[in-house]
Amino acid sequence: MAALGANLAIAASKFIAFAFSGSSSMLAEGVHSLADSGNQGLLLLGGKKAKKEANEEHPFGYGRERYIYGFLVSIVLFTVGGVFALYEGYEKIQHPHEVEHWYWPVGVLVFAIVAESFSFRTAIKESNEVRGKLGWGQFVRRAKAPELPVVLLEDLGALVGLVLALGGVGLALLTGNGVWDGIGTLCIGTLLVLIALLLAAETKSLLLGESADPAERQKIHAALVDGETVTEVIHMRTLHLGPEELLVAAKVAVQHDDTAVEIARAIDAAEQRIRETVPIARVIYLEPDILREGGAMDARTER
Repeated sequence: MAALGANLAIAASKFIAFAFSGSSSMLAEGVHSLADSGNQGLLLLGGKKAKKEANEEHPFGYGRERYIYGFLVSIVLFTVGGVFALYEGYEKIQHPHEVEHWYWPVGVLVFAIVAESFSFRTAIKESNEVRGKLGWGQFVRRAKAPELPVVLLEDLGALVGLVLALGGVGLALLTGNGVWDGIGTLCIGTLLVLIALLLAAETKSLLLGESADPAERQKIHAALVDGETVTEVIHMRTLHLGPEELLVAAKVAVQHDDTAVEIARAIDAAEQRIRETVPIARVIYLEPDILREGGAMDARTER
């Protein structure tokens, strides 16, 4: 919401500055901010749709809606933001003209840097609450909720783009050569394309289905074994159905002389331990088996 409010205000100011100055950097930045505003709307829409209850057609729910809309954001950022800026920069270099009423683009860029810094600070604060000890690169790669990495990279790209735009406009004013404005626009477009490709790669991985983090898998593995009825985990699979919903499927070894009632109770207890240890593990399927040569023992190769 902070990013959406900041981007709408910034987009309006940039388009006004473009109207008065004719700066291509301002036009590219205005379209960039407008695309960012649309992206925040897409993320909010995805979050709302992901809350729909599971039904017969979608028994595991709609949690992946957030990944789908995160992927759409990367496409919008690539096409509307990056490709448009590259085209506008090329046109500006081919047909340069002086920046008029320089105080408009410079003033708007300073305002935009302040507003974007507020949005970026909010994204950093929110991310710090969930990233733990992970570095920023690891957080972007491992985050299961797409919203924070998307907003972080968008805001970072926006801040760097604003600095590039300010540099392009400044050099155009100092030299009287509008080509510098076009070069700044090309740099903005290249930056947006690179960020969009990174976002697309990360959200594609989430769409394909990612397992739980290694630390969570270790917790689940430890919670399954009670040392009495459940003696070993033969093999286990985890899959994120959404950022806050995890599917766990495992084959576990039980004692060969345990009764069906004892095994059922042990399975129920194992499920309870998993949910207490990893609360997002909401869908759990456990299959008991007897560990033996040539049978369940061979299943360990599936790990």
